Amino acid sequence: MIYIHNVNKYFSLVLMLALLSGMMPFGWSPEAQAADRGSRQREFQDSRYHHDRSYPARGQVIRELPRDRRMVLHGGSRYYFSGGAWYRPQGPRFAVIMPPIGLFVPFLPPYFATIWLSGVPYYYANEVYYAHRGDGYVVVEPPKGEVSQAPPPAEQMFIYPRMGQSEQQQADDRYACHRWAVGQTGFDPTQPGGAPEAQKIEKLADYQRAIGACLDGRGYTMK
Repeated sequence: MIYIHNVNKYFSLVLMLALLSGMMPFGWSPEAQAADRGSRQREFQDSRYHHDRSYPARGQVIRELPRDRRMVLHGGSRYYFSGGAWYRPQGPRFAVIMPPIGLFVPFLPPYFATIWLSGVPYYYANEVYYAHRGDGYVVVEPPKGEVSQAPPPAEQMFIYPRMGQSEQQQADDRYACHRWAVGQTGFDPTQPGGAPEAQKIEKLADYQRAIGACLDGRGYTMK
């Protein structure tokens, strides 16, 4: 009886060890722990130009792309874009990257800051600068020189119709963008107001920024 009892204890111990060893790959292995840590993304807070948005930190590798990603081909390679962040395949996974200079995209990030250099607008998000090219945008080097978040004064702004809009269409678009900018900023430069001069200047800059964004979206280049 003692012998049988010891044998049963022995088999019970062997069975327990076998079960524990079988669980290791699923929950306790170093690889599984590392993969679990990798699933928790690190974030980067971008506050340049009052952008104030969070993005996945570059350099990390993720298992799956966001569902709303868009694919762009450049130099024979695939790049994926979602919410202002860029990804590139790395084995079976995807690395968060800085997009290459010259990459052409037909869209801008959903949130961006517009900056101006010598009357030319650049679009900024997640440490990436975009400039308008033809029927889309291209990733460019950071503009060199003193940039401004306020567009040039309206009297110094030249508006070029990229899509061959007629004079009537241009007038309609300018008026529609004026109405939109007034609604967005609460400021109408065509109406007299009693606000302090410093406040007027700030409001005018917001209005001009809105006008520039609206006209750009309707197919105009401002210089």
